[in-house]
Amino acid sequence: MSLVLQLLIRFRKSCSLLFVLLLAFTWVGCENLRYYNQAINGQYQILTSKRSIDKVMADQTTPPALKEKLQSVCDIRTFAEHELKLPAHGQYSQYADVHRRFVVWNVYAAEEFSLEPKWWTFPIVGKASYRGYFSEKEARAYGEKLKKEGYDVYVTGIEAYSTVGWFRDPVLNTFIDNTEVDLAETLFHELAHQTAFASGDTDFNEAFATAVAEEGLRRWMSSSSNTNSYAEYQSSLERKEQFLHIVMNARTQLEHLYDQPVATKVELASLSSVSPTTLDDKRQRKQQIIANLRAEHQKIKNSAWGGNPEYDNWFNKPINNAKLNTVATYYELVPAFNNLLGKCDSNLTRVYAEVRRIAKLPKDERRAVLGAFQRPTSTVVAKE
Repeated sequence: MSLVLQLLIRFRKSCSLLFVLLLAFTWVGCENLRYYNQAINGQYQILTSKRSIDKVMADQTTPPALKEKLQSVCDIRTFAEHELKLPAHGQYSQYADVHRRFVVWNVYAAEEFSLEPKWWTFPIVGKASYRGYFSEKEARAYGEKLKKEGYDVYVTGIEAYSTVGWFRDPVLNTFIDNTEVDLAETLFHELAHQTAFASGDTDFNEAFATAVAEEGLRRWMSSSSNTNSYAEYQSSLERKEQFLHIVMNARTQLEHLYDQPVATKVELASLSSVSPTTLDDKRQRKQQIIANLRAEHQKIKNSAWGGNPEYDNWFNKPINNAKLNTVATYYELVPAFNNLLGKCDSNLTRVYAEVRRIAKLPKDERRAVLGAFQRPTSTVVAKE
């Protein structure tokens, strides 16, 4: 017996996630059965609650503010289809209220001394670096289970998702109240997932969609007469670049730390003049690197950002390997896609075709091709 359902959940820029899940399973244990059951029920809720935007806007009981937002969605969708050549036809032409703040919650995990994410394997789509739940309670319960197994765990709410063309994705109440810029970024990102998809390669899929969304926003903002919004968008890009710089720098330091071998008890007993690395040493140094990252953010916020609190929420909550990995997933490969855009003379149709070709390659070959496009990094690694 089998059931088929595909969900592809997008990590919002606040922690700025792809949740890829194809449910094609046989009965293989109660935990998996419960997990697949909640996913099916969650998607069913969305499918049965969505209404066409035209009907929602024609409904006299619809609040004027919601009508205004939905009209913005229609305008953004039209721009995406005509100017960005994204497959917007039929997508985001409906609206659904799931009556909660987030549509799903994603669970990310990594070992205590590793930046390699924990992977979950699903039929057909392959591996995914996180696991999503339509129930916050179930997501956090699973996260606690992983913590007891010794993992660094990060659980976060997700506002939007794409089913990569399997269904007509609706606009959700979870993101409809965002600013117009955030609405555009969300739609461009999710629609980009439908143009190319590499099985089992979350980093590739998310970075590609992120790059398309950034280029789409540049074009969309440039076409707008709202110069103040465009200026703020440019400032937000500068803040994001600085945020990425300090986070990726911290990741590099942690990688160096984790690569250091841990001395055995015999080695510790035989060494007197050398300070060997112990597990406690690693834990202490790990926390120091994370503390330095927080200090770097505060320094940039107070100086270059003029006190802008855009990333406060990210830094005010616990930081660990799993959380740091989410940043790398969405942004580490973005420069390669940006360079590909330049090599294609900013012709998005050519970019999509090339990305589809690369997506079909084995993962090692795919990374080698992207490596040829990758910009040299300017990240400076602090000395240990």
